[in-house]
Amino acid sequence: MNGNDNGPMLNAYPDSLGGTLADITSFLGRPELKEVFSSFYILPSLFHTDLDRGFSVIDYSLNELVAAKEDLEELGNLEIDLKLDFILNHASVLSEQFQDILKNGDQSEYRDFFIDWNKFWEGYGELTEDGYIQPYPDVIKDMFFRKPGLPILMVRFPDGKEVPYWNTFYQEVKYPTLDAQDIRSTVGAQYAAADRIADKLNSGLKEGKRPAEIMREQDFCMDRLSAEQKEKLCDMLESGRKYLGQMDLNIKSPLVWEFYDNTLKTLSEYGAKIVRLDAFAYAPKEPGEKNFLNEPGTWEVLEKVRKLADKYRLKLLPEIHAGYAEKNYERIAEKGYMIYDFFLPGLIIDAFEQHSGDVLKKWADELAEKKIQAVNMLGCHDGIPLLDLKGLIPEERIRTVIDAVVARGGCVKDLHGQKNVYYQVNATYYSALGEDDNKMLLARAIQIFMPGKPQVWYLDLFAGKNDYKAAEHAGAGGHKEINRTNLTKEEMEAGLQKEIVRKQLEMLRFRSAFPAFSFESEFTMRSSGTKIFMEWKRGDCVATLDADLGDFSFEISGRTEGKKG
Repeated sequence: MNGNDNGPMLNAYPDSLGGTLADITSFLGRPELKEVFSSFYILPSLFHTDLDRGFSVIDYSLNELVAAKEDLEELGNLEIDLKLDFILNHASVLSEQFQDILKNGDQSEYRDFFIDWNKFWEGYGELTEDGYIQPYPDVIKDMFFRKPGLPILMVRFPDGKEVPYWNTFYQEVKYPTLDAQDIRSTVGAQYAAADRIADKLNSGLKEGKRPAEIMREQDFCMDRLSAEQKEKLCDMLESGRKYLGQMDLNIKSPLVWEFYDNTLKTLSEYGAKIVRLDAFAYAPKEPGEKNFLNEPGTWEVLEKVRKLADKYRLKLLPEIHAGYAEKNYERIAEKGYMIYDFFLPGLIIDAFEQHSGDVLKKWADELAEKKIQAVNMLGCHDGIPLLDLKGLIPEERIRTVIDAVVARGGCVKDLHGQKNVYYQVNATYYSALGEDDNKMLLARAIQIFMPGKPQVWYLDLFAGKNDYKAAEHAGAGGHKEINRTNLTKEEMEAGLQKEIVRKQLEMLRFRSAFPAFSFESEFTMRSSGTKIFMEWKRGDCVATLDADLGDFSFEISGRTEGKKG
């Protein structure tokens, strides 16, 4: 990707369109897609992963069920470069490094590859009877939490020692399911009593209780066991427990920086030109800090990562959600990085609800005047951002956006489960707009005329509707699946016949091929009443968008002016 390539970028999982990456490359090679996309953001289920649909990486080898090296080479033959994820803050429990810790304990060469909670907080708290340090209130009062409780996973070493490791995001602990024979072989109880004890333990573990906690509960059969027998049962269960989760990396370890270097090298060999740094702001940690976007630690880490990325000619895109008023996007841009335009999705809905482009113009002008290079979007795998709008539009208008999308079937995601700390609404963008073709097409037109590189969620391209069954099937926390429906080849074929799909492709092709668009072009925007006007100019090429936010009509034109002189 050269410095002027701000052409459209497809965004999908490797199995989103047809089932495999080969199916997507075949799709991108069709005549209908010719000159539409210059880039492709493949989400990290491309890699060897376990949880969070790709964002818990075991290692960065390709997921053999959905992708092969030849598929990536074919994308290169189509002159489509890649944007890939590097999950900077954490790696899977199933990673080679963490598994080595579980196997070798204190003797593991990766002992400090992840963050030992007790080592980190030594001298800053009191050791609890459960084996972890509870930090003093004054050093933890400002800390940013992504979930209830302390962010730790208790890990059992081979010698039986319990060690807490820092775990900001997901975790799951599984104990073996017991039967009467397991109980008899461990403590020698009679079969009927052993069967009762097994049922008691299994039901308690299913409720999320620890073995020792269950042993302390009053129960006729359990009370007949001696302290020694209970200890044997606890040890059997604890030694057999398994983990899933995303464990925070220790950026003070030289081995982590070797891992960073090797990962960036691998991504470049896959054909990446942009690397999205997922969860980067959580990586630097210090006692007493917020431990999210610490300063100056965050910028120091970014600079070190950039030096590694420069070796492989990779452009970094740090991913962060924060309110507009905090100006984090501006600081990132000032340091020479691309930013994610998380403001645009909500701003367009707000403009449609208010029938006014005034705030949209304010944001577009800021991007142009400050020469901020951004990747923008409508929908994505992660919902429609709302937290980001704080400080850009009034709170009551943010609530209007939320209410409008929820009324059209969207699901609200509140940060940390707190009802007043909204984070995002999960919905397809088409459904968020009331499944109105005119609104969807105008939203796409505005996106491609905004300063930045347009990222196109595959489901938006096909005017996908909210998938309530998928969200329900995913259970608690499965709200994101409402906008992640995989399309079959037959559904893709049928979609390409729809006018709303063909018109989007036509606009995206214009955006990709017409020479007026680049990061170095001259951009202007006007807003008056319900009308907006956007113009790109580069040399003698001029592209314009005339639109009416009252009736959602618009016209796009491109022309070549006579050369002056």
